[in-house]
Formats: sequence, C-alpha cells, structure tokens
Amino acid sequence: MGKIIAVANQKGGVGKSTTVVNIAAYLGSRDFKVLCIDSDPQGNSTTGFGIKKKTVKATTYDVITGKTRIQDAVIHTDFKNVSIIPATEDLAGCEVELVNYENRVNRLKMQILTCKLDYDYILIDCPPALGTITINSLVACDTILVPMLAEFYALEGLSQLVNTIKIVKSNYNPAIDIEGILFTMFDARLNVANEVVSEVEKYFPNKVFKTKIPRNVRISEAPSHGKPVMYYDKSSKGAESYELLCHELLGEALELPQKKRRGIFTFKKS
Repeated sequence: MGKIIAVANQKGGVGKSTTVVNIAAYLGSRDFKVLCIDSDPQGNSTTGFGIKKKTVKATTYDVITGKTRIQDAVIHTDFKNVSIIPATEDLAGCEVELVNYENRVNRLKMQILTCKLDYDYILIDCPPALGTITINSLVACDTILVPMLAEFYALEGLSQLVNTIKIVKSNYNPAIDIEGILFTMFDARLNVANEVVSEVEKYFPNKVFKTKIPRNVRISEAPSHGKPVMYYDKSSKGAESYELLCHELLGEALELPQKKRRGIFTFKKS
C-alpha cells in the first residue's frame, strides 16, 4: 500500500516543488512506483517534469472537484516509474468552488483511496497557503515533509503549520505525523542558519533530516530543462544531496563515509 507524503509549508520559495520532483525521481530510479500530485496552481512540479500545461486534458482541479477520476488524470513522465497529476492555474479557483461542496476537506483523500494500492509512494506538492487545497492534502496524507529555510522568519511559518497539523489531527486525520523537516538552500557558513537548525532540533527532536539541501546552480537550472537534477547532472552537489535525503527517507544508513564514487556515497540498510 502506498505511503502518502504531503510536502507542505505555507511560505513560498522554500523548495517544495523541487523537493517533490527530486525525491520522486530518485525513488523511481530505485524501482519504487511513484505518483506525484501537483496541488499548487503554479504547477511547478508539472513543469519540473517537462510537462507542458497547455497539453494536459485533466488536472488536480478536475480530480478534487470530481469532474474526473484520479486514474484518468495521471500522466506518465519521461522518468523511470514516475507519474504525475498535473496542475494549472485553474486550480486557483478551486478554493472558492469547494465552499459549496459537502465533505470538501475529504475530496482528495477519497480519490487517492481508489489508486493508493497502485503506488509505493504518493507525493503531494502543496500550495504556499493553508487553504482548503492544503487541508485536503493534509487530510489525505500519512506524513508531512516540511521544507524550510534556515531563517528566523521561517520559524514563525513552522509554528503556524504545526498548529494547522494539530487541528487536522484532532478533527480529520488522527494518524497524521511529521515525516521530517528539511532545510533547503542551506549555507552552513552562516551562523544564523546553524542557530535556526539548533532551535528547530530542540523543539522537534528526531524530526530534522540530517541531510541539508545546499544552494546549488544545478538544482536551480534543472527545472528550466524539465528534468530532476539527477537526470540533469547526476554528479552535481545538488543531485548528491537529494540522493542522501532519499537514503535517509528510506531508513538507510551511511556504511563507509570514506568511500565515495563521483560524489555518491555507499549506503546500507539500517
């Protein structure tokens, strides 16, 4: 049965779509069957896989509003074992439209339940807001992965997200849990960055990923080529970092730190 991970943070520009695209690509390369659901009207995950929005026939908007079955909206990407339900700007109107629907916070969950057995992982790219679409994603998911910047303003956003998770947990999804907090665009040379990490680790022990995603030119360039970074430049620092993150996500431990081949570490199951 597929594990559903919502990648969420109400702050924009923290790397949610980048994280979804690159985790999906790596898991797919490991022979896991992955479905991405782009629930952000900006559609960055959609373009990140090289899909042209003008060519899509059914989107996340159609799935949530019940205009189409989730299976009929799936697009197979050019990347191994990765499929996506695309998003376009039409999804922006969904917030208002859902006001008139019954069980409006459960609509995505009910659709996902019809295809959950077909995938090992389902990754939901949430919009940068705590509206109805994001709530749908949190109600549907098993865990939440939170990308964030190592800045003090980001701590306020994390606090708001945690309060929202508590509400969802008590009212709609009692099994929901935080998969982990991921620091993106990270610069270890900055004192403030390390202070923020320490602060988050204090309040969320064992929930902060050891892997930090650095600022990296290749990560920034890859979406404009419609490719995950591992397909754009596998030997780059960005590709290496997302590979390390996925090993951590899969519960794999570093075997021999001194063994390194073209920047890629050797891992074993923990």
